[in-house]
Amino acid sequence: MIQIYHNPRCGKSRNCLAFIEDTKQKYEIIPYLTDTPTLSELKELLKKLNLKPGELVRTKEKIWIDNYKGKDLNDDEIIQAMTDNPILIERPIVVKDGKAIIGRDLEKVASFLD
Repeated sequence: MIQIYHNPRCGKSRNCLAFIEDTKQKYEIIPYLTDTPTLSELKELLKKLNLKPGELVRTKEKIWIDNYKGKDLNDDEIIQAMTDNPILIERPIVVKDGKAIIGRDLEKVASFLD
């Protein structure tokens, strides 16, 4: 089954969800802003994405700029920042068959879901 880490206020996330709905595949919506991934879940998600923690952070978010930008944070501290402030997690994230991608580009999502 497909999982989508979804923020309904984000246009890219809404577009990705609509695309997934159109595929007629089974999917699960994970409202990560209210159902925040734990530290271990976020680490597992990063493995599936094949990304370093800093690559998953939305660095233009005010919370990041005000509290974390310019600080020398290790990977665990970055993951903790995303767990404490899930708005910092890039979205949407699409998971299928033990792999994941950031679903901002629908062409990549199409290839990923095939």
